Amino acid sequence: MQQEQASPAVQKRVRDSFDRQGLLSHLGARLAHIGPGRVHIVLPGRPEVTQQHGYIHAGATSAIADSAGGYAALTLFDEDSEVLTVEYKINLLAPAAGDHLEAIGTVLKPGRTLTVCQLEVYGVQAHGARKLVANGQQTLIRVSRNAG
Repeated sequence: MQQEQASPAVQKRVRDSFDRQGLLSHLGARLAHIGPGRVHIVLPGRPEVTQQHGYIHAGATSAIADSAGGYAALTLFDEDSEVLTVEYKINLLAPAAGDHLEAIGTVLKPGRTLTVCQLEVYGVQAHGARKLVANGQQTLIRVSRNAG
């Protein structure tokens, strides 16, 4: 299934912002898809992101979900806008296991001020099997890029 890609300018803006995220860099996360209102972030499974039972830690799972939603919203806004998370709720549905996790943020309702996104995180096995391990909802606020 071919997914729609964001414009090259939007992809560059998202990638540039993503590259400034110290936490996601530290975790080893990477952007896998940037489309209008939809972003995928992949987190490889490795010992540094696991909890004591060997599953990927809920903090890492939540971080990539939050960022996927934020970047999904950013794809719909002009270059003078940024987004900040106001709140999010995540349900951990199953242990986060797999070769890697894939977080998908999808804009449900864009707004001038507030935007609502759906968050999904899948555990993906090396052979391609996928299991939904977390889902949630997020509210973001649009802020001016020059606001300080």
